[in-house]
Amino acid sequence: MFLSKTDIIILAFGTVLGLIFVISLLASSKYEYLIEPLDPKMFRLKEIYTVGFLLMDISRYKYNSKRDIERKRDLSVIYESKYADYYLKVCWAQRVSLAYLLLVIGFPFAVLAEETMMLLIFIMFAWAAFVRCGDGAKRIIEKRTEDLLSDFPNAISKLALLTNAGMILKEAWEMTAYTGNGPLYDEMKKVIVDMANGYTEIEAYTEFGNRCMISEIRKFTSTIVQGITKGNRELVLMLRKQSSEVWESRKHQVRQLGAKASSKLLFPICIMFIGILIMIMVPIFANLGV
Repeated sequence: MFLSKTDIIILAFGTVLGLIFVISLLASSKYEYLIEPLDPKMFRLKEIYTVGFLLMDISRYKYNSKRDIERKRDLSVIYESKYADYYLKVCWAQRVSLAYLLLVIGFPFAVLAEETMMLLIFIMFAWAAFVRCGDGAKRIIEKRTEDLLSDFPNAISKLALLTNAGMILKEAWEMTAYTGNGPLYDEMKKVIVDMANGYTEIEAYTEFGNRCMISEIRKFTSTIVQGITKGNRELVLMLRKQSSEVWESRKHQVRQLGAKASSKLLFPICIMFIGILIMIMVPIFANLGV
């Protein structure tokens, strides 16, 4: 295969970047302990993240930009505050490593395909990987929020029903916590563990609201705290009232999700419609000799 001057330049540049990547991978073994705890299902190709850790250390990046502060806040919800700094560094290492790998792969592909556009495509892939990995925590938070709100009406209804039947809140909470699975029920189980470890009821419920970070659940925990202060009778009335409010709110959210799903389907439907039109019109014009 004859290589043009452009192909030689692309191949040379790609070789240099590839050598830097391999050398960085070999020289970054001291960071292996940082990738050991990572779940391989969530962190694909985690073995190459050591390259990202090395390059980030060489660049002396401070991890204190406005966006990093937002990421750290999101990560503290997912992994607890004490691990937020660690996972922020993992996030950056993941972004740099995967983007770099895609960029390196793009150069030989462009030469083999004899098409410079292939390199531009891989550059776009690298940028997309860099951006997507940076928003990973945000997507997890959004999914977690949806799951919390989805289970919340059922959980609060169970609590209202059990307390109305005469059960004390602590027992009703424990019984409700073990009736389901998911983020909300996991957080409710943590409340039981906190109280077993010496937290007061008010402290445990307040921490529950802070961990969930959703206004509806924080309002719910405030209701519980007020109910504990005023007595069980007031608490039952408050829970019944809030249960009705939460169900109404959930109905509204379901309607919004339905409208959102419909709008997402509009674009694919338009593409399919255009494709069908082309399939119909092309034979017609061909038969007419146009």
